[in-house]
Amino acid sequence: MVKDKFYSYFSKFFLSSFDRFLNFSLKFKLMKIRKINIGDKFDLFKDYWSPKIIAELNGQDIKLAKVKGEFVWHNHKNEDELFFIVKGTLKIKFSNKIIELNEGEMLIVPKGIEHKPIAEEEVWLLLFEPSNTKHTGEVKSDLTVGNYERI
Repeated sequence: MVKDKFYSYFSKFFLSSFDRFLNFSLKFKLMKIRKINIGDKFDLFKDYWSPKIIAELNGQDIKLAKVKGEFVWHNHKNEDELFFIVKGTLKIKFSNKIIELNEGEMLIVPKGIEHKPIAEEEVWLLLFEPSNTKHTGEVKSDLTVGNYERI
């Protein structure tokens, strides 16, 4: 009988505390939900070939970059890379062809594929990459970014 009362009290207390924790956790998550204006984010920087992290999604960094000129030949041994063109025209050179991407178009470069982005004029990019993706893969250059800025 005492054991049953204790169990009943403990269960109510534990479940009540757990419910409070879940409610707090949910409220905290709800507070973090915010919309992102991509145009406003692009206004925050001017440098080329230096992606900025604007959000994270399931282990992926969502990055914005302004690019102009030629980048370096590189690949990402273990990661696919998504390029979405927000503004401008980007050419991506591969060993056997060049693909031109215009505003509103996207391309996924499969892991391990050597590529070289080229922008004759300023291009605005939205990139999706796993968080551990190195900017220029194993290639080191003056354009390599080690730590991405969050904006």
